[in-house]
Amino acid sequence: MGSAARVRGALELLLEKGVPHAVRYYLLEPLSREEIKKLLTKLGILAAELVRENEILYKEKYEGKNLGEEEWLEALFENPILIERPIVEKGDRAIIARPPEKVLEML
Repeated sequence: MGSAARVRGALELLLEKGVPHAVRYYLLEPLSREEIKKLLTKLGILAAELVRENEILYKEKYEGKNLGEEEWLEALFENPILIERPIVEKGDRAIIARPPEKVLEML
């Protein structure tokens, strides 16, 4: 299943349940460094855990490298395509909605 299908899956679940929401396409409107840091806190993970390891850019530029937290943060900021998606935020919590049914944990 492609990432667009997963996004639609999570979005469809929100719509189906009548949950008010906002969608941010962060490939078009990238996150700031501070927004990425806040997101990592809400997710409760390190920057390296937010990386899409199946991305071609990851495989070409980052695979096998031992980067520190700030270096991964910079990589995510510079290359938003590396950020795992979809991510659902609610209050001070966030989850990576993979599979899409994980979005139900936030309801």
